[in-house]
Amino acid sequence: MTLLIPTNSNNRHECIISSIEENSSWAYITLNDGQIISCDFFDRKEDIIEWIDYVVVINDKEFIWTFIDEKTKVLIVENQKSIDEIIESFLLNNLSEFTPKL
Repeated sequence: MTLLIPTNSNNRHECIISSIEENSSWAYITLNDGQIISCDFFDRKEDIIEWIDYVVVINDKEFIWTFIDEKTKVLIVENQKSIDEIIESFLLNNLSEFTPKL
């Protein structure tokens, strides 16, 4: 399972989630059996060629339609900031799933 998170830096243990417009990196995280297997950083989303299961965003005002068009599920944090907080909340199903308003 993979998650993509826009972050303010490419330092695994110091970065926090940021808005898509203001991010400086994308954290591409691979999970297996509830463990982080890898956390790779990319400067541009377009550089990621692997499949993305989920993208995690800071709020429901983010421009996420490209992810929805790609059939990527969009999750929204409440007050989680760090990668570890976000992954823990993801594993506990504590992130909100974005549902488009029609």
